[in-house]
Amino acid sequence: MKRLLITIDGPAGAGKTTVSRMLADRLGYRYVDTGALYRAVACQAAAAGIDASDDQRLGQLCATLNLEFIQGGRLFANHKDITDQIRSPAISMLASAVSARAPVRRFLLGVQRRIGQNKAAVFEGRDMGTVVFPEADVKFYLDASPIIRAMRRHREMGDRPSQDLEAVEAEIRRRDTDDSTRKLAPLKPAPEAVRIDSTDLSAEQVVDEMLIHIGQVLNFPPNGG
Repeated sequence: MKRLLITIDGPAGAGKTTVSRMLADRLGYRYVDTGALYRAVACQAAAAGIDASDDQRLGQLCATLNLEFIQGGRLFANHKDITDQIRSPAISMLASAVSARAPVRRFLLGVQRRIGQNKAAVFEGRDMGTVVFPEADVKFYLDASPIIRAMRRHREMGDRPSQDLEAVEAEIRRRDTDDSTRKLAPLKPAPEAVRIDSTDLSAEQVVDEMLIHIGQVLNFPPNGG
């Protein structure tokens, strides 16, 4: 069967991670969380006391940074597991800031393209189908209403959330603005992307819809594996 490179873009809280993992599992593909790569740079920058606007020091940091997904998708930076360190609200906001910096984007562009060169992968992010893989075989843009996205993010925080729902929604709206208005690789759907609104859909329903489109590309109905 033809090996496809599939991209799933969209704003924070749209369900990209859950859907991307499920889709990759159904297809037997590799799942790549590119947002985690930006979070990794942000995490390392914070640890080094580097300001998000300091392109020179960010470039120097990236030149010494080795990022790898290993051991079931866990993320390692310079051979240290940082998977659990990159999910805080502070790192999320810093990741949005550093993702707009040219040295960081140049560095991670190369990382992502090396990972995707063998295809058979689902890449989740914000500019996968527009910048990183404009030649991707199938492109999706997943969205949902801000309040639904905020509720999903709030639930992910568990029984002791670090923010109330209103604060999470405000953060999501602020990040939407930052990501969609930045000059470098702004968040937007590729013209040919299949757009899916997950506001009233379960993750399973979204994946089923995606598989229909993938089956059309492959010229036969996918069997989920």
